[in-house]
Amino acid sequence: MKLDDREESENVEDRRGMGRKAGLAVGGIGGVIVVIVCLALGVDPQKFLGQQGGGGAPDDGQPAQPADPAEEKLAHFTKVIFGDTERVWDEQFRKMGKTYKKPTLVLFSGQVESACGMADAAVGPFYCPGDANVYIDLSFYRDMDEKLGAGGEFARAYVVAHEVGHHVQRLLGYSTDSRPRGEPEHEGSVRLELQADYLAGVWAHYGDEKYHFLEPGDVESAIHAAQQIGDDRLQKMATGRVMPEKFTHGTSKQRMKWLNEGLKTGDIKGAAQLFELPYSRL
Repeated sequence: MKLDDREESENVEDRRGMGRKAGLAVGGIGGVIVVIVCLALGVDPQKFLGQQGGGGAPDDGQPAQPADPAEEKLAHFTKVIFGDTERVWDEQFRKMGKTYKKPTLVLFSGQVESACGMADAAVGPFYCPGDANVYIDLSFYRDMDEKLGAGGEFARAYVVAHEVGHHVQRLLGYSTDSRPRGEPEHEGSVRLELQADYLAGVWAHYGDEKYHFLEPGDVESAIHAAQQIGDDRLQKMATGRVMPEKFTHGTSKQRMKWLNEGLKTGDIKGAAQLFELPYSRL
């Protein structure tokens, strides 16, 4: 994926080193399912995720140690991609006669305080509607590669774009309350997550049109990442069985389908179908 000399976002708050250091599990864009399922079934998620306990010590107020070059490279990448989402969504909202209210990117390590409460790195990247912030612990990228086999720069960009997709859908008025009347709440959550995948694809469609940043293999890496973080696959990894009634993000097939659909069409209005189609046809 080409970064060229595109600018980093200025809407970034770097809190790395301010929280306790903890081993990172597969995370919020889908891996949080592993933690939830393990806890629901009485399985210790630490054992499955390969963590060794809390790790590290609480922040003692001392200056953070300088980050290593590899981490700084990931930070730069994330800030540039976040900037790309700002520029693309700003243009698309203007075309719709709307104003894009930019979110803030928060980089953290270990744990972080948000308007949605204290969050541990184990939940992975997440969007908090209470403060309109996107939270990312950069070590999640390592776990994408090592734990999920979902490496690649565009796969990482997909992670960022998915969380920003939650901000976009909030600005467009979508929430779990948008689900059909009488539908179980977990199905509304699946609709919301698949819509964020779709919007990540829409962003990539216009981002590549604007910056020509996609290289051979990039799209495949992102679609592969979507496959690796489907609820069915993660549940099978965690417990050996699949429980559709506990889905919150969608199956591997669904996540690949809607990411690819947004990427191919670039149709923002098409996001509405995620709340219009019967659940069985998602």
